[in-house]
Amino acid sequence: MKCGQLSHRTVQTSARRLPSIEPFHLMLARHGLELTRGRTTTLQINVGLLCNQACRHCHLEAGPDHKELMSTETVNELVALARRCHFETIDITGGAPEMNPNLAHMIRKLSPLAPRIMLRSNLTALTDRERDDLTDICKEHRVVIVASFPSLNEAQVEAQRGQGVFRKSIAAMQKLNSLGYGQVGYGLEIDLVCNPTGAFLPSPQDQTEKRFRQVLEKKWGVVFDHLFVFANVPLGRFRQWLERSGNLEKYIEKLASSFNHCAIEGLMCRTLVSVAWDGYFYDCDFNLARGLFMGGRKTHISEMAGLPELGSPIAVSDHCYTCTAGSGFT
Repeated sequence: MKCGQLSHRTVQTSARRLPSIEPFHLMLARHGLELTRGRTTTLQINVGLLCNQACRHCHLEAGPDHKELMSTETVNELVALARRCHFETIDITGGAPEMNPNLAHMIRKLSPLAPRIMLRSNLTALTDRERDDLTDICKEHRVVIVASFPSLNEAQVEAQRGQGVFRKSIAAMQKLNSLGYGQVGYGLEIDLVCNPTGAFLPSPQDQTEKRFRQVLEKKWGVVFDHLFVFANVPLGRFRQWLERSGNLEKYIEKLASSFNHCAIEGLMCRTLVSVAWDGYFYDCDFNLARGLFMGGRKTHISEMAGLPELGSPIAVSDHCYTCTAGSGFT
């Protein structure tokens, strides 16, 4: 192995097995690898499943009818954890995190505790005029906006995310640009995340970023800092669609055949803890969606005195092939 040997052990799960797919933990073993924790530097917070959209590819099946929202009490427990553990990055996600009424409070409390605060946004949740103060708060605390924008094709976006979403997303990016996001000299970062709109792997990131940068600026005057291209994870609504369309096995085979052992060392789950709206911990947001608790053990924030131990195991299943396909999901 030339890309780093990982120590300790990998948690095997009783995931739904597909007969023709080699289980992920066996793929690791065949390459002489075991997926375990490095130094934990990132706290990811999923503030709930409430969302103003019901995207066809959503691994969490978030939507407007969900009631799961992180409480003020859990937010305050997370703030206390961040004080104890000194994370380098705090990554706030959902659903649409903007729809949690505690978000502004969370940003104000967490921003002094980590050098980098990220807010994952579907963009349309920011277009509500009632949230003008939220964009101002993000600007004040230099929150990095990580915006999901799957395609430059309006019809493709709306087929995946709903009618009117494309234009609202463009308007949200224009608004953020007007506040200084993506503009030279302001120090306000906006990054885009692009996922394919079907059962295929994404195009090369460099080419996609170049095309997005040219088209967005030329057509709508929109600028951004970086673009990240990731494959869709076969969980939630996307997995259901793959099953209905008869593409599930073929898609996961495609991911598995693109397995890159060099991606293992940089996987986000090695340096991240993910906490759900109810205060329980997972190795990543995908394991949260799959119901695989951190290290295979159900742990609540009230039990977390400190960070997970170096070398502790990470729970895996077939969806982990997504993060190790090609350049990986870091």
